[in-house]
Amino acid sequence: MSFLDKLNERYATKAMNGETVSDEKVNNILEAIRLAPTSSGLQPFEVFVIINKETKEQIRKVAMNQSQITDCSHLLVFAAWDNYTADRINHMFDLTNEIRGFKNEGWENYRQMLLANYPSRDAEMNFEHAARQTYIAIMSAMTQAVYEGVDSTPIEGFDPAALDEILDLRQKGLRSTLLLPLGYRAVEKDWLVNLVKVRKPMNELVTII
Repeated sequence: MSFLDKLNERYATKAMNGETVSDEKVNNILEAIRLAPTSSGLQPFEVFVIINKETKEQIRKVAMNQSQITDCSHLLVFAAWDNYTADRINHMFDLTNEIRGFKNEGWENYRQMLLANYPSRDAEMNFEHAARQTYIAIMSAMTQAVYEGVDSTPIEGFDPAALDEILDLRQKGLRSTLLLPLGYRAVEKDWLVNLVKVRKPMNELVTII
C-alpha cells in the first residue's frame, strides 16, 4: 500500500483490546521517532515507554479517564526539554561531529549562532519551540505504527503538571507534551472504527499564490 493509502487507513483508535504489541514493532515505531526531523537537528525531547500497569492507571486518572491509556500495550509519553542550554546544544553538535568523523566550518558557525541566541531566550519560549518538535515526531510514530499494523491515538487531553509529577519529568529538565497509546483496536467498543475519514476538500485547505 502507498503512503497515502496508509494515511487513509490510520485513525485515532477510541478503544483498545489490551493485546500486546511485539517488541520488534514497538522498536520500529521508536526508530521512526528517532529519525524524525527536528529544528537544527537538536531532537529536544525524550520519549518514555510505559508498560507498567500501575503507572498507566496513575496516568489515566490525570488524562480524562481515557481508556486507551490503560488498555493499550505500550503508552508513549513525549517530553520536551524545558529549556535550551549550552550543554544540550553542544552535545548534539559534538555527537554530529563524532558520527560524521569531521568538523565543518559552516556547521560550527551554526553552533555558535545557536549558542548565542537560544540559551538567552525566555525559557517558556524555548520550551514551546521544543514542544513543537514532538508534534513532528509523533506523526512519524503514528505513520510507522500503521505500517506495522498497530493502532494508535494521539492524546493532548491530560494534565501536564500532574503527569510531570508522576514521571518526575521536571527533575529531568523535561515537560510532558503528548501521549501516544499503541495497541490494537477493540472493534466492538470503538465507535469510530467503521466511520469514513472526513477532511476538508483540497480547495478549502490549500491556496496557491
